[in-house]
Amino acid sequence: MRTSFFPWLAMGWIGFAILPWYVIEDGFWAFEWVVDGYPFDSDYASALVQITLGKEWLLPLIFPLLAPLFILKRIKSDPVYAQTLIISGGFGLIYLLGQGFIVGIGGWEYNVLENTFGAMETRQFGMGYGALLTASAYLILLTTGLAATGYLRGDVFVTSAIGIVIALVATFVFLPVGKILFSAFIDENGLYALSAFSDNFFSKKIWGLGCLSSSVSCGVGLNSLILAILTGTATTLLGLAFALVATRTDFRWKKSLRVLTILPIITPPFVIGLALILLLGRSGSITQFVSELLNIEPGRWIYGLPGVWLAQTLSFTPIAFLVLIGVVEGVSPSMEEASQTLGASRWHTFKNVSLPLMRPGLANAFLIGFIESMADFGNPMVLGGNYDVLSTEIFFAIVGAQNDQSRAAVLAILLLTFTLSAFFAQRVWLGKKSYTTVVGKAESGAHAGMNPLLRWVCLGVTIPWAAFTIVIYATVLFGGFVVNWGRDNSFTLMHYAEGFSVGWGENGLSWDGTAWDSFWTTITISAIAAPLTAGLGLLTSYLLVRQNFKGKSLFEFGTMLSFAIPGTVIGVSYILAFNVPPFELTGTAAILVLCFMFRNMPVGVRGGIAAMSQLDKSLDEASLTLGANSLTTLRRVILPLLRPAIVAALVYSFVRAITSVSAVIFLVSADHNMATSYIIGLVENGEYGIAIAYSSVLIVVMLLAIILVQKVIGERKLRRKNRVESITEKSTPLTSSSPREKQA
Repeated sequence: MRTSFFPWLAMGWIGFAILPWYVIEDGFWAFEWVVDGYPFDSDYASALVQITLGKEWLLPLIFPLLAPLFILKRIKSDPVYAQTLIISGGFGLIYLLGQGFIVGIGGWEYNVLENTFGAMETRQFGMGYGALLTASAYLILLTTGLAATGYLRGDVFVTSAIGIVIALVATFVFLPVGKILFSAFIDENGLYALSAFSDNFFSKKIWGLGCLSSSVSCGVGLNSLILAILTGTATTLLGLAFALVATRTDFRWKKSLRVLTILPIITPPFVIGLALILLLGRSGSITQFVSELLNIEPGRWIYGLPGVWLAQTLSFTPIAFLVLIGVVEGVSPSMEEASQTLGASRWHTFKNVSLPLMRPGLANAFLIGFIESMADFGNPMVLGGNYDVLSTEIFFAIVGAQNDQSRAAVLAILLLTFTLSAFFAQRVWLGKKSYTTVVGKAESGAHAGMNPLLRWVCLGVTIPWAAFTIVIYATVLFGGFVVNWGRDNSFTLMHYAEGFSVGWGENGLSWDGTAWDSFWTTITISAIAAPLTAGLGLLTSYLLVRQNFKGKSLFEFGTMLSFAIPGTVIGVSYILAFNVPPFELTGTAAILVLCFMFRNMPVGVRGGIAAMSQLDKSLDEASLTLGANSLTTLRRVILPLLRPAIVAALVYSFVRAITSVSAVIFLVSADHNMATSYIIGLVENGEYGIAIAYSSVLIVVMLLAIILVQKVIGERKLRRKNRVESITEKSTPLTSSSPREKQA
């Protein structure tokens, strides 16, 4: 088609000549010829008008929109066609971004330019709708030109999709992280200095060892590292114990253990801390009972390292269980049977055969627990006491009286260093050994039962821990229905009424509760972010699985980087990157949506890769052979077969957007307050009843969303489950011993 780029060129002209070029706080259609009684506020004008009002540096942006008009009648195979589009799109993107970073709200952004050209009399705000549309047009022109050269078989859709993903990841992942790296070297005068980084990084507040010789706390860096190691170890061991009970014993209630795995996923991170305060705090029920029974003074041990460690272990153990149960089930029964046939006992078989094959699961479980502990903000905020950690220190460095962004950036770099070091240590520990146990050949053997002592140890740990977890969540629900937990346990609905009361006034239904504003904001933003996150993740997985192009490994690393970065670092980096031109997003709903998108996108990518890898490429080839293009093939052939993966990505994105706190706490504003931030405020004010009631409502809402998803995909899962059960019934029970095992 000769004019395949024309719609995008038209979009560029609309953005350049009609829509407002800069950010508008009052809404999309707020630009008028008369604003606040003054004739024509230039800040609301398009780029074409801005040029006539003193912003001549925008003039070169018109040339990339003019050049393609001269090749409308040229065919796609004409070299001039591709060259014109590549030069126009490339120049337009580079110049648009360059002028955005060079000219800011105070004029020149760099002193060398101001000294060379003199002070500017005009200013420039962040890019608005017009700039966004024009930049998109430049990008599509560039990728269309690349396709015209034969790149990726000349497929415009695939080339454009890769360009869009790269542009988004570069803007909302690499740019913020880069901002952190640079801002850590800025001193009090706003100048780059190595001493600014070294003074903060080697401070006693980070590396202090006072806790080893006195009652003084250690530095926040050591505190966070110690806590993360303890949490990662505890969650891994508990997760392994739960996985062994669920797969290697005949424990009657082992299926019920799986129910506990869903609770932390739909629970705000600080809810566990609240429940622990109500039970084990100075005025907690258990504390008061023990105090009266033993006639001792109630202690405050729950505030500090023990309490935070306990809360994090409760929160993240089920996630470790989810990681490990598949690994434990995947160990080959034939290997265990061969070991016992050679005379090894069950303990030696577990220690020398089964456990080494579980190393990848153990490493990943520890890594997740380590990262989650590092990024956790809610539990240290609620239970930390004098035990300071990096996540809370970063928060207070940004929003506290000191407002020290350089210190916050250094702390964020340190946190990121710990996280990436854990990734590296995991790879070194696993090495290049093969841990493959599941092959195409079917196996009819049964897993070896556990050694009796190991079995009782696992049951002795998991049963009390599961009971304690149930008590914790029962406390969460119960705490919302009593006047004051531990002091006045009489039944009441006042907490729910205060937060979620509904009235009827002159204008109809009114949401009178104090929590409604943050509740609807949270639901709205999460509902917007979820489909965008799932769509971007699945599009990326399509490119990774179905396309081959240079730099594919680097492309995949870029899309997965945000998963390795803790939420606290993401929050700080977004403030540093998007608080000034060319991207002014701080305080808007857009920054929350974008944060959720790129924080949760890797889950959609991995889920899409796993699901798409099961689809034979002959399906794509048949569609393309019949004349369909890549977009049609993706929409009508591949996506219908990925429905379970799509639904899973949607639900995960929606739930994580509601429960996120580590990044959100930095990005909320008075106009866009999220539920988790609102609940943190209630906790700080001691309003535990309303906080627990709000948390309970969120849990119910997310649980209903998950149930709805299960209804959509329930029939397919049910058929698979029935087939597994019919096979299992004919096989040897897991706890029984085969004749060879008895001989051994």
